[in-house]
Amino acid sequence: MRQVVLDTETTGLDPKSGHRIIEIGCVELVNRKLTGRHYHQYINPEREVDDGAIEVHGITNEFLVDKPVFAQIADEFMAFCEGAELVIHNAPFDVGFIDWELKLLGSPRWQRVAAHCSVLDTLALAREKHPGQKNNLDALCKRYFVDNSQRDLHGALLDAEILADVYLMMTGGQTDLALAQGGDQQAGGAEGGGEQRVTAPGAIRRLPADRAPLAVLQASAAEIEAHQSMLALLEKSAGKHFW
Repeated sequence: MRQVVLDTETTGLDPKSGHRIIEIGCVELVNRKLTGRHYHQYINPEREVDDGAIEVHGITNEFLVDKPVFAQIADEFMAFCEGAELVIHNAPFDVGFIDWELKLLGSPRWQRVAAHCSVLDTLALAREKHPGQKNNLDALCKRYFVDNSQRDLHGALLDAEILADVYLMMTGGQTDLALAQGGDQQAGGAEGGGEQRVTAPGAIRRLPADRAPLAVLQASAAEIEAHQSMLALLEKSAGKHFW
């Protein structure tokens, strides 16, 4: 199963009021394992960013001036997501903005998100699992011991990486914590992707993908026979003293 954990940053709160996407961050999971592939792109929204939004994510108008517009990155972004289940915290917000951008694009190839992907809303999932509690991303990080110490400001790629950890912990843990190292599997405008974060005790710790496999030792026939003999002896002893 292929999943794409996704987050966006925007110029404001409502696309119908003219607000636009300014950053997209995605990380890929296949069969609940982080593959190391990701998509990251800043976008020129062709309008001013609200002051309140800048306070949240720190992305300024000056920084976005030379970035591509959504029409220039739409094919690459949508191709990365196509066919996957999108894992998004408060999905109606992000999906609403993406759908609006696709509508403005007017491409015959790309329709609404629902035509190309399924969507899992981790906020709805968290509210179901933890009713009456805080279920924003920071609260979930604390609840599931996921390191978010680098999250001074919101950022789409960092938040997607953190959400991937939270989602895996919230849905039963990750069966393989290996994260592919190096930049050869990157997508979009991201750099690196191979560094390990320093995590607090109890937090998720990434293991190198090229680590030596654990040795699997099988018991010999003699050891199995000795084990069965010991079990029989213990059963007999227990019957003698406690029957």
